[in-house]
Amino acid sequence: MKVLKLVYQKLLTTLKKLLNKMNIFGIGVDIVDNNRIKKLVKNKKFINRICSSKEINNFKKKNNKISYLSKRFSAKEAFVKALGSGFRNKLCFNDISILNDKKGKPFFLFNQKIRSILKNKYKLNKFKVHLSLSDEKKHSVSYVILQKIK
Repeated sequence: MKVLKLVYQKLLTTLKKLLNKMNIFGIGVDIVDNNRIKKLVKNKKFINRICSSKEINNFKKKNNKISYLSKRFSAKEAFVKALGSGFRNKLCFNDISILNDKKGKPFFLFNQKIRSILKNKYKLNKFKVHLSLSDEKKHSVSYVILQKIK
């Protein structure tokens, strides 16, 4: 048991050093009940409120529309948690896009309004956002790491 504690302490110390070197600005996680999104989609304004125009175009092509929306909703919530602000200070869901590269990896795309807020309010001139999405039948979860680049 003592050896396990020592290994844990060493791992924790190493992780803290690594995070320090990486200049982590914030970490956010969010989980969504997919049934909640299914109910909210019945209101057509909901999609326009949470999706950018690019996401709406992709949404129309998707077979599992609820999963698509749930993951995007969750990712945007996780992002503002990593930022530490929530959706205030003129941040809006549809100012943030979550798209996928050719291999399917999700990534954030921010409009000029969001980039300006990140630069002026949070002093994030250069940054990288790491995003992981996952879902099951009942839930979607997102994990975001906001990294400040020197």
